[in-house]
Amino acid sequence: MYHDLQINRLRALVTVVELGGFRKAAEALHVTQPAVSQQIRQLGGLVKGPIFTSTGRSLELSTEGEELLGYARRIVALNDEAVGRFVPPSGTARLTIGVVNQLAEALPEILRLLNRGLPHVQVGVQTGLSESLENQVSSGQLDLALLLQSEPVAAPAHQLGEMRMDWFGRPAHGEGAALPLTLFTEPCTLRRRIVDALDASEVPWRVAYEGPELVGLRAAAKAGLGVACLVANGDELWGLPRAARNALPSAPGPLPVTVALSANATDSEYVPIAERAFQQALRDYPFA
Repeated sequence: MYHDLQINRLRALVTVVELGGFRKAAEALHVTQPAVSQQIRQLGGLVKGPIFTSTGRSLELSTEGEELLGYARRIVALNDEAVGRFVPPSGTARLTIGVVNQLAEALPEILRLLNRGLPHVQVGVQTGLSESLENQVSSGQLDLALLLQSEPVAAPAHQLGEMRMDWFGRPAHGEGAALPLTLFTEPCTLRRRIVDALDASEVPWRVAYEGPELVGLRAAAKAGLGVACLVANGDELWGLPRAARNALPSAPGPLPVTVALSANATDSEYVPIAERAFQQALRDYPFA
């Protein structure tokens, strides 16, 4: 047969001892003094004896009460640790950020720096294409987002720099045949820049793969399905082979790296800290 110890009873015992009285414990726990006394009596039923041998001016624990107090302190501390891990305190500030998928490898460093600069802020993260993240910023679903796109951002934004792009993938295709491409699905401003660059160079092309996720596009390029245009350190980040230079125009770009802000975040004290975190986390990326 199992007996479940009630945390509120154990917390009452710890609080009575630490504050030195039943009245003070009741005030700290926001309950009545009779309620605290009842909880202590209930613990007495557990140890089959009194918890205190004296409850006068100086509290004195019984032998059983002293032993139970040791357990109570450990159980209450572990309870509070677990609650603190999974339940944010009431009123905890929350910051929701978006990071474009091509820069998501920097997320561990971004989060480390945010945690250091904003230790009491709960951070939520969303990754995806810049166009989708920008829409979420405009609608207020995200406070701010790190974007990589060629067209001006509609939301208030700060530019961090410009990122160099390059071609990756070595698909097998015959001379004069249309160049197979791996592309993000629409809407995607980078896709339009790629198509415009190839059309201007009169390079025939065809879509060999398209999808909304970077992981699929990378896999297609690595498998030799087609050529992809990605951030210029794609070989270091993902082990992608650089494309052969013959018959390829210069890669589009460099593309602006911007931080888009929601209307509610423009005056937030968190924005400068987040922007510094983005800049520091991207310091090894190929900015122009």
